[in-house]
Amino acid sequence: MFDTSNHLFQLAVRFVNQTDRHLFLTGKAGTGKTTFLKYIREHSAKKMAVVAPTGVAAINAGGVTMHSFFQLPLGGFIPSYQGSWNSNSHFNTPHTLFRNLRISNDKKLLMQELELLVIDEVSMVRADLLDEIDLILRHFRKRPTEPFGGVQMLYIGDLFQLPPVVSNEDWELLKDHYKSPFFFDAQVMKQAAPLYLELKKIYRQHEFEFINLLNNIRNNQATSSDLERLHRHYQPGYVSPTHENYITLTTHNAKADAINQNQLQTLPGTLYEFEAVITGDFNERALPADMVLQLKEGAQVMFIKNDKGEFRRYFNGKIAVITRIENDTIYVNFPGDDNEMELEKETWKNIRYHYNREKDTIEEEEIGTFTQYPVRLAWAITIHKSQGLTFDKAIIDAGASFAPGQVYVALSRLTQLDGLVLYSGIHPGCIYTDERILEFTRSEKEEDALQQELQSDQHEFVLRTLLNTFNWLPLTEGMERHFEEYEHFKIPDKEQCVEWAGALLSSVRNQQEMADKFSRQLQQILPLAEEDGYQYLHQRIKAGGEFFTKAMDEAITNIGEHTKVIKRQSKSRKCSKALSELCLLFTRKKQQLNDAVQISEGLTKGIDASSLLQMIEEQHKMAPAEEVPQPVEKTTARPKKGDSHRTSLELFREGKGIAEIAGLRNLAVSTIEGHLASFISTGELDIKEIVPEAKLETILQAIEETNPESRAMTPIKAKLGDGYSFGEIRAVISYRDWLATQNDQAKAAST
Repeated sequence: MFDTSNHLFQLAVRFVNQTDRHLFLTGKAGTGKTTFLKYIREHSAKKMAVVAPTGVAAINAGGVTMHSFFQLPLGGFIPSYQGSWNSNSHFNTPHTLFRNLRISNDKKLLMQELELLVIDEVSMVRADLLDEIDLILRHFRKRPTEPFGGVQMLYIGDLFQLPPVVSNEDWELLKDHYKSPFFFDAQVMKQAAPLYLELKKIYRQHEFEFINLLNNIRNNQATSSDLERLHRHYQPGYVSPTHENYITLTTHNAKADAINQNQLQTLPGTLYEFEAVITGDFNERALPADMVLQLKEGAQVMFIKNDKGEFRRYFNGKIAVITRIENDTIYVNFPGDDNEMELEKETWKNIRYHYNREKDTIEEEEIGTFTQYPVRLAWAITIHKSQGLTFDKAIIDAGASFAPGQVYVALSRLTQLDGLVLYSGIHPGCIYTDERILEFTRSEKEEDALQQELQSDQHEFVLRTLLNTFNWLPLTEGMERHFEEYEHFKIPDKEQCVEWAGALLSSVRNQQEMADKFSRQLQQILPLAEEDGYQYLHQRIKAGGEFFTKAMDEAITNIGEHTKVIKRQSKSRKCSKALSELCLLFTRKKQQLNDAVQISEGLTKGIDASSLLQMIEEQHKMAPAEEVPQPVEKTTARPKKGDSHRTSLELFREGKGIAEIAGLRNLAVSTIEGHLASFISTGELDIKEIVPEAKLETILQAIEETNPESRAMTPIKAKLGDGYSFGEIRAVISYRDWLATQNDQAKAAST
């Protein structure tokens, strides 16, 4: 649900969806951070992935671990090279990192297409881990100067909960590079500090006194009266009556397990065991529930997953009691409710992300599942595992083991102060919050300032969107990947197909050169574009859009015609699919060009950035699923055969080079070479105007030494090496044709 009364929630959504600003979304316990993540997953058009620092956190967030997504090697990371560095250390440096990485081509493509990376439970992420991820994204996205390679970062978490784990030994190495182990002190943050946005509306606690007390503890402002108020609930040795349904929060797994087992053993009746089912790949060290769940009638349990559907009967942390177990069916009821509910098993998914070229989306692929009843024994739980849970009643038993942050975590699980029992006293030193965290929180801005920043960031995002329209690198790289794939295609006439793909690649590279020039023009125009109401900017965007859209249409038609030829051949399915995906790259670039024209036109009409972005987003939602365009039926009069060739010849006669002609005509260099070669075979163009005399004899000899009757150029090229081009070979083959014609005519004349 999108709480329309929660203005900060709405602001955060717009920062994520309508800007490329890095964002740290935080909030006290119960303010809806998990709800926000769920909303963004369902309502963002950006290609995104969700990662978390631990296996359990990743499963609960519906994502993957940071280590699995980035294939990180074991050990920490030092962000700079030191001459005296010990090569046997378990730390990586920028020099050693990529030697230890094993990144597949699919994973590289996934990183290149990524637009939004969400890191959940970021409070546990170490600074060096974030710098490691930054370096990897810059490298594989080929954008070395941009933080995270241009990916927008959304950090979600509460820094007042449990901190990152760093040993004394590791900190001895890290302290020379980092002020603290917290993520906000990573080196990359100096370039890309996130906007601090804190959700304020508390959905868990409803008592003003309790909320105020928690705030004071969180901010190192707890007074003696606050501690006195807490200690009114101090009851050492307290034993709760069974019907009270208290849960004990303690510091160690062993103590929580012992309490649960002791309570279970005191219950009469049969002990039942329910074994979980694992399918596929699921890390047994990151199980979200017990592998073997032991229960008896009367056992106190808590739910570890939210109910699905319209009517939510339970939530993560809700306490229940096992009423009966019959025929392997479990029944529970909730405190204060006599109605029984049949317990149903839940399935947790282990996923991995992959980029779907056909749909242009980052998708989740299920690789394993864990199925078990979504409950665990709940007489006790560790404070660490209680993060994210909500209890009406709790006994807090931490003794002298309280670490900074643990008091706040434990207390903030409760919905009301009256549900608290302190089993051990709280020393003032136990409620200390790390001062480095408080310093970072001071970057928070007022809501009015955030609103102004949003408008500014939306405007900047619109302008960067226009500029990014003419970034041809993704299209060029997509075409290069397609060209390389021909090595794996088993199709007839493979050589001709490779030549066709090479010609299209050459054309795209020419387009990239022109797009780069156009982008540089836009970069000069954008800073002053507002002065004339964006009129000149729109004029240039429209002109560029028309020029490049024509190129896209020609490429789409070209691919469609080539696809029809391929489909008539045997063993063509794999190649046809690759052509379909290739065609979609051009189709999407065409859509991007169209969007840019609409946006620039909207700017001239005074439409605000938010409305423009929303308009484009709505148009994309309404658009039908993309299909591979078929060859366009041209209704205009076709040029006479040879007209296009002769235009190239005329430009060549004017002194223009082949590459220059290709750029002017928006055709591939190889196409222009073919045009000119046709005039060599007719004698209208001298071979020496295309091929230097020193190369001519060498190429003629190579043709004779391979198969002079074949017109295949690849064997000739292989024999000649890199110093000779396909265009030169094609020209010499045409020259041989001309020589043969001349000889035939001479023979005919002599007889």
